[in-house]
Amino acid sequence: MELLDYGRVLRAHWVGVVVLVVVSVLAAGAYTLTQPKVYAADASGFVTAGGAGDAASNSVNDTLAKSRAASYVDIASSRAVADLVIDDLGLDESAASLIGQIQVEQPADTVLIKIQARSGSPTEAQQLADAWVRALADRVAELENPQGDAAPGVLRVEPVESAALPTSPVSPRPALNLGLGLVLGALLAVGYAVVRSVVDRRLRADDDVEKRFGTPIVGRIPLNKGARPRGIQVSDDRDAGSWTSGEAFRKLRTNLSYMSVDSPPRVIVVASPRPEDGKSTVAANLAAAIALSGQAVTLVDGDLRRPTVAATLGLVEGAGLTDLIIGRADLEDVLQDHPDYPRLSVLAAGSTPPNPSELLGSQAMQGVLAELALKGMVVIDAPPLLPVTDGAVLTRHSDGALVVVSHGRTLDHELAECLGQLETVQGTVLGLVFNRVPDGRRSKDYYYGQDRTRRLKGAPAGGGRRRKS
Repeated sequence: MELLDYGRVLRAHWVGVVVLVVVSVLAAGAYTLTQPKVYAADASGFVTAGGAGDAASNSVNDTLAKSRAASYVDIASSRAVADLVIDDLGLDESAASLIGQIQVEQPADTVLIKIQARSGSPTEAQQLADAWVRALADRVAELENPQGDAAPGVLRVEPVESAALPTSPVSPRPALNLGLGLVLGALLAVGYAVVRSVVDRRLRADDDVEKRFGTPIVGRIPLNKGARPRGIQVSDDRDAGSWTSGEAFRKLRTNLSYMSVDSPPRVIVVASPRPEDGKSTVAANLAAAIALSGQAVTLVDGDLRRPTVAATLGLVEGAGLTDLIIGRADLEDVLQDHPDYPRLSVLAAGSTPPNPSELLGSQAMQGVLAELALKGMVVIDAPPLLPVTDGAVLTRHSDGALVVVSHGRTLDHELAECLGQLETVQGTVLGLVFNRVPDGRRSKDYYYGQDRTRRLKGAPAGGGRRRKS
């Protein structure tokens, strides 16, 4: 994965990413609040053998003090020194627990022994550090000078620096803990997003879809909660909630017109993997957008199993496509004009036949589409591709198909199966239409300021009437 891929993955799963980061930081803050405060105080002792009066003896004594100072680190951490401190301060603790509060250090090439004592109280930490240096001095005196005389050259530990009263705790460290929580949360969030992108097979990113399937995305229909869920949303009312949806359909219409300048598609099938992907809405609005551009267009309800076009647009149901195919009616008898879109005609599905696939794949169906294409563009609302083969059959009689997929809902293997079906029947895929794209995921070049001088004619769908013969 490249850096841009990580950014895309994080953006796709931003909710989980934010939750993980916030939870990690909150957990670090809770851990910090529950930890007891610990104060540290430092005291030090000086290992010396005393002065002998001449430079040579002093040099020898200094070398001896340095060599023995390292061994005093172990003595300072012994139970014997801890017992002396307990007696000195009158503590009610075990030697082992007291040793756990002490850190002893002997800097290299020095005769210093540094004691750091830790405690929950600043005063106790200060007292413990000073008492430990005194106890170490007493213990060294017992070992190096058991007779107790002041013989020259005898090693001893002299307290040289008393512990200062600590003013702030050394633990917990809120800034460090919160920073570690943030880093850990970020790492977990990246891992979560990457795993989700591998496991989650829902289609979201344009680049991924185009790269994997080799099919361009020719339209992105936004999820507009203010628009009607079904029916025609293309309107010239700039203040309407469906304005952005209408702009998306106009852009889809424009993309279709530029697919082949010399021979643009005239018969277009609109299909989808599953019924709930919104292909009927896309087909109706695409037809309306074409009509508003000044072209004549016929919207055909090719879903003979579950027809919805006539009912959705408020037109007359009953006679329609099936009657034309079997020769029971003429085109002028069943073709209806939309009352609010003068150049939009609608051909309803008609009665439900027992053999939809055979009818749609017949030569009669091909003749009907050829006759409609002479009048203008034809947009066919096809059945979903996964449940039945009707949509793939229709594609053979058309100039190509638009496959509508739901953003964040359609799975990759569903789209792959649909494209495979169309390839099997040697159908042409004009492109993919991403439907219900959430706000903030629109293409950068989608929307500019809408010029009121370019207002388009049209209104929401209303009642219908048949074309007079």
